[in-house]
Amino acid sequence: MRTALVIGTGLIGTSAALALTQRGVTVHLSDHDPGQARTAAALGAGTDAPPEGPVDLAIVAAPPAHVAAVLADAMRRGVARGYIDVASVKGGPRRELEALGLDLSAYIGTHPMSGREKSGPLAATADLFEGRPWVLTPTRDTDTEVLNLALELVSHCRAVPVVMDADAHDRAVALVSHMPHLVSSMVAARLENAEEAAVRLCGQGIRDVTRIAASDPRMWIDILSANPGPVADLLADVSADLDETVRALRALQSSDEDKRRAGGAGIEDVLRRGNAGQVRVPGKHGSAPRAYETVAVLIDDQPGQLARIFADAGRAGVNVEDVRIEHATGQQAGLVQLMVEPKAVPVLTEALRERGWALRQ
Repeated sequence: MRTALVIGTGLIGTSAALALTQRGVTVHLSDHDPGQARTAAALGAGTDAPPEGPVDLAIVAAPPAHVAAVLADAMRRGVARGYIDVASVKGGPRRELEALGLDLSAYIGTHPMSGREKSGPLAATADLFEGRPWVLTPTRDTDTEVLNLALELVSHCRAVPVVMDADAHDRAVALVSHMPHLVSSMVAARLENAEEAAVRLCGQGIRDVTRIAASDPRMWIDILSANPGPVADLLADVSADLDETVRALRALQSSDEDKRRAGGAGIEDVLRRGNAGQVRVPGKHGSAPRAYETVAVLIDDQPGQLARIFADAGRAGVNVEDVRIEHATGQQAGLVQLMVEPKAVPVLTEALRERGWALRQ
């Protein structure tokens, strides 16, 4: 791949363009908002000048509701040898393209499983996809050359290719992305009118649960409108669990010992099923989940503290696998939780203490 056209310069499109540009690919940028394309170009993602002829690969990074129309226009104009989209649903857009009577041998639907709560080109980074799954949904009609171009894109972005059926993909993302986003929003909505005294008690747990609720509602309306059935089915299952859990909690209030015992068993059941599901969540870079231990470090709320901690861990030869930060309510201080391999805990603990860090047991 020597040339590419990115149509849609939001977070995903601009991030892919940045990765391709860094690998020496000439990238042309296009957007329904020319100002957004100019911003992406200014960030080093390519040029907002149109290509002089067909490029090797056109990457359509439009919302799901507009993907088919944008792809159809690009294919009719013959802007590229191969065409992909990066929308978060796959079955619907392909069926729309088929209904338009287009030759889809030059097209493959894809979905990089990566993102951020922020949107737009200014949120883009060249390493957004590194180590993350990138789903490809080829069919028997997909041209081998186009599949190879898509695989080359995934390689340039340092992602991990995963081949799936389009409808199976849509059911999967409903489970691991779309349904959890709605549940996160529902939990966060409980905070909107909560008393300030209660909100001030928010800790890392509520931050973890509600983090993705900060995303752009307009973007998510587009996503959910393109995949409503599978998401509704999953929410119906969650609703059934909620009903059972409410009944179990009410039973715990009963004066009847048997009812309280049954209520406790019901709560234990949902918690144990939660344990069983959580351990299946892949770990770093999509690998099998691993057990890490935590080294907790107290820090002052001053610039450069995190950089110093990571530098000191690096000098000790310890790789930090994950990190969480919890700020102390009403204080200029916080707690940094460093997740590391169990065997690295003594080494890291000794190194940090030698460098003057205060550790919490």
